[in-house]
Amino acid sequence: MTARNGSVGRMSVLIAASVALVVVAVVAFSIGRLSTLADPTPADTSAEAGFSRDMQVHHLQGAELAMIVRDETDDPDIRLLAYDIAQTQSQQAGQLYGWLRSWGLPQAASEPSMTWMTRAPTGSAEHEEHDGGTHEPGQPMPGLATPQQIAELKAATGVDAERLFLELMIAHHRGAIEMADAVLERSTNTLVTPFATSVVTSQNAEIALMEELLAERA
Repeated sequence: MTARNGSVGRMSVLIAASVALVVVAVVAFSIGRLSTLADPTPADTSAEAGFSRDMQVHHLQGAELAMIVRDETDDPDIRLLAYDIAQTQSQQAGQLYGWLRSWGLPQAASEPSMTWMTRAPTGSAEHEEHDGGTHEPGQPMPGLATPQQIAELKAATGVDAERLFLELMIAHHRGAIEMADAVLERSTNTLVTPFATSVVTSQNAEIALMEELLAERA
């Protein structure tokens, strides 16, 4: 694959992912308006509310990481990827914020972050114990970069910055997919489920692209 063809292919991946997100967002908004009476309003400690709060935090950090590397590299593929991630995740964070407002729920949780992921998925027997996997309420969200890692990214330059960004963002995307899968197991809300499905689809596509870019920088 030539460099030009590689860039075109990578741009196609990002465009396809972005189009999918826009379509899903429009459809979800339309469905949400039509199904207001059908969907019960999520409770403050529901999976929908917990996901909306925690994914906002997750997405906003993703946008932060993307803008850091966008200012540290001249590589067109990395800059395009970073811009796409920053724009998409900022927009989605705003969408999640809007859901909580429309549900009449506070942006701040009344319980530790990630608590919703420790509860049994929909359909599990009420008496069945559910350990929430490896998650503990209040512990870091899956894939979230640490303050030390963010500081390292800010201090890095050139290819080192690109490599570290790709490593952090691959882990970040995998964490977001884990959270999206978790809410899909716990919700049938007609706003939340298409959104979560779009996160899984688009971020899996971006992971494949980032793994390719990372391999080129090994």
